[in-house]
Amino acid sequence: METKDIRQTVTFKAGAHAVYELLMDAKKHSKLAAGDEVKISRKVGGKFNVGGYIEGVNLELVPDEKIVQSWRYDDWPAGHFSKATFSFKEEGGKTKMVFTQKDVPMQFYEDIKQGWIDYYWTPMKELLEK
Repeated sequence: METKDIRQTVTFKAGAHAVYELLMDAKKHSKLAAGDEVKISRKVGGKFNVGGYIEGVNLELVPDEKIVQSWRYDDWPAGHFSKATFSFKEEGGKTKMVFTQKDVPMQFYEDIKQGWIDYYWTPMKELLEK
């Protein structure tokens, strides 16, 4: 299967702790998922599930600095996971996040790439900058 990597950089007008918590706190994260049920373990090796259509496992967690997860969408080829890495650097009350997602199946690449912007980065900015 052919895959491609996504790399995006976003700056939020919020501290790294707030950005980390929006992604790792199930109740806060559900606001990004249009109210869908979100389950997120806060432990390495723990699983997460967003609305029944995104699932994965936490591979590395460094509070307020880094999240690394295996990640898959429910319509991807069976057993195929990508690796999503969120790295945070806070400067002057803002947080620069560098996001990479490795091994996204080519047929889903454009939708996933745009989906991060539409369903995560844009609403995160709105929630964090209130």
